[in-house]
Amino acid sequence: MKFAKRVEQLPPYLFVEISRKIAEKRAKGEDVITLAIGDPDIPTPQHIIDRLCDAARDPANHRYPETDGLPELRRAIADWYQARFNLSLDPEREVLPLIGSKEGIGHMALCFIDPGDTALVPDPGYPVYSIGTMFAGGISYFLPLREDNGFLPDLDAVPPSVAHCARLLWINYPNNPTAAVADLDFFERVVAFAKRYDIAVCHDGPYSEVAFDGYRPVSFLQAKGARDVGMEFHSFSKTYNMTGWRIGMAVGNEQMVNALMRVKSNLDSGIFQAVQQAAIAAFKGPQDCIEEHNAIYQRRRDLVVKTLNSIGMKVNPPKASLYVWAKIPTGYTSIEFCTQLLEELLVVVTPGNGYGPSGEGYIRISLTTPDDRIEEAMARMSRWRAAVGKRQ
Repeated sequence: MKFAKRVEQLPPYLFVEISRKIAEKRAKGEDVITLAIGDPDIPTPQHIIDRLCDAARDPANHRYPETDGLPELRRAIADWYQARFNLSLDPEREVLPLIGSKEGIGHMALCFIDPGDTALVPDPGYPVYSIGTMFAGGISYFLPLREDNGFLPDLDAVPPSVAHCARLLWINYPNNPTAAVADLDFFERVVAFAKRYDIAVCHDGPYSEVAFDGYRPVSFLQAKGARDVGMEFHSFSKTYNMTGWRIGMAVGNEQMVNALMRVKSNLDSGIFQAVQQAAIAAFKGPQDCIEEHNAIYQRRRDLVVKTLNSIGMKVNPPKASLYVWAKIPTGYTSIEFCTQLLEELLVVVTPGNGYGPSGEGYIRISLTTPDDRIEEAMARMSRWRAAVGKRQ
């Protein structure tokens, strides 16, 4: 049989390969600690679980759901955006629940990209931005995220010939993998750029509620004119530790939301209604769990940053996200450094170049591993670097 070229050209998803290597080591009885995948280890709050259980017993929720979600969920999402960002969204036209934000991101290219069209994609960046573009037959023009520019794309460096051909621009703050943040001034420059070249903007913002030291990330849609050109993806995954539940949302520009709904209505059958009702409970229930979770992540962040700085890796504490983005010691590539950590320490971190060529020279460490395992991983790294120093 012959597969489609898009499948033949498809690289293995980064975390599938990482999971395979972990499984191989553990099958041999080795004590592997993984700091690679951003999957919260803290349980989903109990009141959300209780609502799911109750809703799952209702036969009305056993039937096909609607693609555009329960009206009550769309209203809850709009209410949350109003309370959190002071944004007034029309729940009928500007809000669309998703089977996790990854699903919506993957489908978004089908709304804008015809074969040969260009999408502007951050590098390093979440792989689904470019993979979705490829599935739609498009071309990704990568925007390097450099440390000296705060890991923000330099939009002025995009050649006009490229910008005039671009149909879609992806941005993501707080950022994965770099943990960088953006302010409204940057978002307003994005809006101006998009209007100048008639480009649709998709902002991926699932980490807005994972923030430290009193920092409060802003929404792209708070920028003046943002809804004229763009939409925002968000998720229950990181805020409420619901990664496995698969529920998120897209909000913003009415035409963009409608286009995504039309694509989805032909490709999926919506979100299990019991999960939707649990998501409503998440937004409408007690919110103190967010601060409690962030205190745990901040404690872990501080330990990781302290350890990495002590072994000469020069890391600044991130203001938000579940990650620490660290420059590796000289003399290694990202893959070499990660391989050495795995083989010598049984510690798994993600190579920066797995997110794009501009990630070379960095690693990403996730904070979603229990405290005792992070403490052990950092102790291993401290002992290892001390030993390496003696050998040198």
